[in-house]
Amino acid sequence: MKIALTTTAPNLEAQLDPRFGRCAYVLIVDSETLEFKAHPNPALNSSGGAGIRMAQFVSDLKPDAVISGDFGPNAASALQSAHLPMYLFGDSQSVKDVIERFKSGKLTKV
Repeated sequence: MKIALTTTAPNLEAQLDPRFGRCAYVLIVDSETLEFKAHPNPALNSSGGAGIRMAQFVSDLKPDAVISGDFGPNAASALQSAHLPMYLFGDSQSVKDVIERFKSGKLTKV
């Protein structure tokens, strides 16, 4: 399963970034193999509409689910329209930790 995660750096050791629309990177991670591809957030420095722009960018990457610390109402609506399930990473500290929690069903679904 391909999972989109918001992070502060382009690697698996990165801290999770709680800001969906203004995160530094989005990692697309294979939940079984932990193979990943990092993408800089094209909406990071947008003057407005970062959440919607990021939601479209993430939708185009075709993940099976999206995990972040928070989703603004516009981003959540856009992701919902794209039929992408959203989860909150809660108190997870790392990419590997949040993947394990996702696989064991311990994340809160938005």
